[in-house]
Amino acid sequence: MEYHNPVLLKETVDGLNIKSDGIYVDVTFGGGGHSKEILRRLGPHGKLFAFDQDEDAWANAIDDDRFTLIQENFRYIKRFLRFHGVRKVDGILADLGVSSHQFDVPERGFSTRFEAKLDMRMSQQNELDAYRVINEYDDVALKQMFLDYGELKQAPALARTIVEARSKKPIQTTEELKVVLAKYLPGHLSNKILAQIYQAIRIEVNQEMEVLKEFLEQTNELLNPGGRLSVISYHSLEDRLVKRFVKNGMFEGEPERDFFGNFSVPFKNIGKLIVPSEEEIKINNRARSAKLRIAEKN
Repeated sequence: MEYHNPVLLKETVDGLNIKSDGIYVDVTFGGGGHSKEILRRLGPHGKLFAFDQDEDAWANAIDDDRFTLIQENFRYIKRFLRFHGVRKVDGILADLGVSSHQFDVPERGFSTRFEAKLDMRMSQQNELDAYRVINEYDDVALKQMFLDYGELKQAPALARTIVEARSKKPIQTTEELKVVLAKYLPGHLSNKILAQIYQAIRIEVNQEMEVLKEFLEQTNELLNPGGRLSVISYHSLEDRLVKRFVKNGMFEGEPERDFFGNFSVPFKNIGKLIVPSEEEIKINNRARSAKLRIAEKN
């Protein structure tokens, strides 16, 4: 399987502050680039567990006694680590979003560049796919999806147009969807708007925001004091969740203060937001929107 260079490789693994005998988790294994770097820094008694729900990633499994690959969604991180006898870890790495491999396989339907069936599932075991979202969601649900996950001002019009078009015949492919929505894709902005539309559908299909919240909430319990969380996000929706959680351990509202006006938070920021260098973006275009945040368990 062709997988591209891992994004912010050195910075992300540096952020974990690897101990040679520590236990680490890479929840987005993909091509295995980050995992290989973690293993390179681990001693003979260290352990690395990796998660990936995409069957394609199993072709990249690493032959190493210190390594275990778990074919599950990382929203179940605590459950499956316990299955392997692990209750506490020293670091967790997450490289969110779609892998370059998934974008580059036309039939997966993730890319705006190729015609494909409406799919966009990160795991082929999922029942919900892009076809069902586009052809079965009512106009209210479609509008909310485009507003929340695509941040599209024209969400109501997009939803109405899809519902009207599919009443005549099902919308089956990415190309058919483009044709249906053509009037909302002006030449100079077509790629940007289309990317927002695809992002919204993909997030809905894979429940990406719910998965991220569930995952982050479990990191607090899983990490040892001084353990590190290293997270790469690719769009503002993800980054806002990560930023807020690291800041106060919550996604909404503010933590309760004690009598003296103080409040305790589970994490502290390590360093500032990290973004790729111009050199890395030239080599790996996927890196252009990446943002890395590193936190340490208090």
